[in-house]
Amino acid sequence: MNILLSIKPKYVESIMNGKKKYEFRKTIFRNKDIDRAFIYSTAPVKKVVGSFILGDIIEDYPDKLWENFHMFSGLSDKEFFTYFNGDKKGFAIEIESVEKFDTPIDPREKDPDFTPPQSFYYLEKVYQIGIIDFY
Repeated sequence: MNILLSIKPKYVESIMNGKKKYEFRKTIFRNKDIDRAFIYSTAPVKKVVGSFILGDIIEDYPDKLWENFHMFSGLSDKEFFTYFNGDKKGFAIEIESVEKFDTPIDPREKDPDFTPPQSFYYLEKVYQIGIIDFY
């Protein structure tokens, strides 16, 4: 199983250049059998620009996540704590083996009704010769 993650372009750039080694989320997927995360770069890009293999997923208090992973977050402390906004728990997804696509994929070419995920959604068999199938 794979997932599609919506990520803002400035954070996508940090992932691609290796500065951001953890992606932070308020909620996490229930299915723990995830192989790969595909990266949907939000507006103005609006394309699937790459993927990465998921490493460890750490659940903890946001202040502990910041304490342990801020140097690999690609975020300022203000961005981090504004995102979590008083939440009691959070998740840090370790980013491993990043692949940047030579040609970003516009999912609307395959599915004109495509709606990007608010946070993420599951994908089935996604990677077929550079074409992503959305189910």
